[in-house]
Amino acid sequence: MATPIGNLADLSLRAIHVLGRVDAVACEDTRVTAQLLRHFGIEVPLIALHEHNERAAAEQVGARLAQGQSVAYVSDAGTPAVSDPGAALVAAVRAAGLRAVPIPGCSSVLAALCVAGDTHGHGFSFVGFLPSKGGERRAALQAVLQARETQVLFEAPHRIEALAQALADAAPQRTLTLCRELTKQFEHVHSLLAAEAPAWLAVDPNHRRGEFVIVLHALPPAERTEGLPADHLRTLNVLLKELPLRQAVSLAAEITGASRNALYDEALRLQKYD
Repeated sequence: MATPIGNLADLSLRAIHVLGRVDAVACEDTRVTAQLLRHFGIEVPLIALHEHNERAAAEQVGARLAQGQSVAYVSDAGTPAVSDPGAALVAAVRAAGLRAVPIPGCSSVLAALCVAGDTHGHGFSFVGFLPSKGGERRAALQAVLQARETQVLFEAPHRIEALAQALADAAPQRTLTLCRELTKQFEHVHSLLAAEAPAWLAVDPNHRRGEFVIVLHALPPAERTEGLPADHLRTLNVLLKELPLRQAVSLAAEITGASRNALYDEALRLQKYD
């Protein structure tokens, strides 16, 4: 069962109805779920089921179900089994020939996607948190950047600056949407080029607070990076003489209507041989 990711008013009427009727609620953290249930005036026994005891606790839930009881499962926030415990529980329940019923609702992934404005996206890949170790993290990020479709990542506040810098270094012209504290009081959604992300985070300490969902926008359809019309090249050349590369490319794209990626590649080529 999906539960709110910040705003308690987002809990669905169906979820409230089910929580009030089940025999028990299995949950990631009994303290968090007890607070949610109190808010809605619901009293029901709680079963702790988290990443450290999921398989053992799943047996307890399965035993209750086999006796004809009904049990709901909730994680601390959002949809279970999506970067949260729950998958092993569902697998065990279904393997026992018992029924698992989804109660859909809040998802930070879908919330971020719907406000990202990714006009090139026609599907997405959910990445979640990148590995924390250096080599594994670099390899995972490289795989993310090689994909053309929309990518959705999670990141903690203490690592968001490092991730932003890595994205800026590896894909400066890729568009990002940074979603912070979704559905909460200090929700903030900001879209920008990857190259601009480190500076945006640095300018205000509040920009680095809270949990992040990052939408890496899909790449546009493959475009030629050479053979730009002569007038487009002239415009780019004039701007490069007066402005930093990224500003020149951005303004050239606005003036000419040419592909930002194509102009960027051409600007890099011109600088290389300047």
